[in-house]
Amino acid sequence: MGDRDVGRASVVMGEVLGPLVERDWSVRAGTLDWSCRETLVHIGHDLLGYAAQLAGRAQDAYLPLDLVVHDDVTPAQALAVAVACGGLLVAALRDAGPEIRAWHFGPCDASGFAALGVAEILLHTYDITQGLGVGWRPPVDLSAAVLARLLPDTSTSHPTEHRDATETLLRHTGRLGDVGEWRWQITP
Repeated sequence: MGDRDVGRASVVMGEVLGPLVERDWSVRAGTLDWSCRETLVHIGHDLLGYAAQLAGRAQDAYLPLDLVVHDDVTPAQALAVAVACGGLLVAALRDAGPEIRAWHFGPCDASGFAALGVAEILLHTYDITQGLGVGWRPPVDLSAAVLARLLPDTSTSHPTEHRDATETLLRHTGRLGDVGEWRWQITP
C-alpha cells in the first residue's frame, strides 16, 4: 500500500460523506460509542498522527501531539479537516522510503502507515454511513489491500465461505458481529 491508496481513500471519503453534511451528525456512528461527528474528527486525528509519526521518524513512542478540532465546527468543516489530514499522510508517505520505520505499537514501515490510514478512512466512513442511515460499503480492492497488509491471515476466505474482501474486513473488525480480540499486524 502507498500514498496513492491513501489519496484515493480520502477522495472516496469526501465523495461519500460530502453529500451527507446537512444531516444530524450527533447520532451514533454505527456500532461505535462515538457520534458521527466525533468519528469523523477521530479519522482526522489518526491520519495526522500517522503522518507525524512517519515524518518525525518516531522510534520509541508516539509524538506528544494531538489534533484539536473546535466543538462548534460543522460536519462540512470536520470533513475538510479529515481530508486535509489525509493529504498530510500522503505527503509523509511520499517522503518516506521503504526502509523508513516509525513507531505504531512497534516499528512500522510506510506501507503499514498507508494501510492504517486507508483502514481508518474506510472503516470509520462505513461507521458514519451506518449511523446516518446510508447503505455504503468500502471498495473491495482497497479492503483487500488492507487485509493483505494488516490482517494477512484473513486475506483469503475459507473455501466454503464466499465472502468478498470488504465483508471479511468489516466482519474481522467487529462491524458485522462480535469477533473477539483482534489486532493489526503492524510489523512488515
